Amino acid sequence: MTQTYVNDFATFAANGGSAGPGWLPPLRHSAIERFSALGFPTTKNEDWHFTSVAPIAEREFQIAPPAARRVVASDLAPFTFGRSEWPTLVFVDGRFNAELSSAESLPRGLVVMDLKRAWREASVLLEQHLTKIAAFDNDAFTALNTAFMSDGAVVHLAADAVVDTPIHLIFVSTGITDSLVTYPRNLVVAERNSKATVIESYVPLGDAAYFTNAVSELVLRTGATLNHIKLQRESEKAFHVGNVQVTQERDSHMLSFSFATGAALSRTNVHTSLAGEGCGATLDGLYMVDGEQHVDHQTLVEHIEPNTFSRELYKGVLDGASHGVFNGRVYVHSKAQKTDGKQQNNNLLLSDRAQIDAKPQLEIFADDVRCTHGATVGRLDEVALFYMKSRGIASDRARELLTYAFAADVIENIEIPAIRDELEEQTLRRFTK
Repeated sequence: MTQTYVNDFATFAANGGSAGPGWLPPLRHSAIERFSALGFPTTKNEDWHFTSVAPIAEREFQIAPPAARRVVASDLAPFTFGRSEWPTLVFVDGRFNAELSSAESLPRGLVVMDLKRAWREASVLLEQHLTKIAAFDNDAFTALNTAFMSDGAVVHLAADAVVDTPIHLIFVSTGITDSLVTYPRNLVVAERNSKATVIESYVPLGDAAYFTNAVSELVLRTGATLNHIKLQRESEKAFHVGNVQVTQERDSHMLSFSFATGAALSRTNVHTSLAGEGCGATLDGLYMVDGEQHVDHQTLVEHIEPNTFSRELYKGVLDGASHGVFNGRVYVHSKAQKTDGKQQNNNLLLSDRAQIDAKPQLEIFADDVRCTHGATVGRLDEVALFYMKSRGIASDRARELLTYAFAADVIENIEIPAIRDELEEQTLRRFTK
């Protein structure tokens, strides 16, 4: 099916899809050529050993047309955390919707705009950073996104800007029909000593079998702090591949949280390069799946300079015949002395048919480091169950509460109360009756 995308790109380009600054069309053509050479990854590829993308590769997806279904504000209410005051950009079937968005009155030092507007008004910023963080040389999905990217969000924080209000990017799939694809492309640049929270929500209004191929590039300048929260709650018939690529300068701090409960097949890659002394990354995640869902998380933390730190905690709850994959890699370069890295992946299997493939990895080429990693796979604690039942709690209720406690533990690391409270409530509803 690789040739299908190449043919679709020719049509896309001929119909004005390559519109933008002069440097953009050649880049698109390079990307589709690279995708053609790479093809879709197979399980023979080490990074995709436990995840087959055949359901995506063997299906023909078409770029979503302008939404036939009109979306109104009330449709988005379940996904906005009840915070209408947050700067919000809404994209419906891959296209920016100004009517549903609210990013006019922004705090000083913050610029938020859709990608098409940024082609005109922030071309220099885009040329400096876009596609420079998320390279497509060895990644077919990033190459495909680069070739077809036409909309997404651009967030720019000026030096010393501290924005207390989260910036919310909502990507809505209307589910008007099956086999549609969107290619969101996001760029966040946090200049020196700036601080903000950016939320990416991927949500459905129907139960169609669509495909989301998203790429986000994050740049943290010296002393910047960025809290990035990705919420993947796609239709359970959908497919989702998301890449979050980050580069960090001296004394910056990246906080990443990935929440995944949707999609029939999903994959989220988080890769951060600690390229400045004294910088650090905190990567947390929670995935909860059931039925025959397949969820895959791949993380890579590169410690490039000395005196950097990383903390990583991912948890998974799997029921039914679901399949989870976690591959966490910490790479310490020879120059990165005094690295302090900790990584943990814990999984709870609620069914005999559920399975998890966990592979935490440390690759260390420096000799003065403190690094640990580990993974656990298990069932509910029978001792705790016995204790709760001995106190008069029914067996089913005890199991639900213990499962909730396991999952909610990682959510407590979220610093935004509105998000933390709602995700805890969703988790509780998932495991209690």
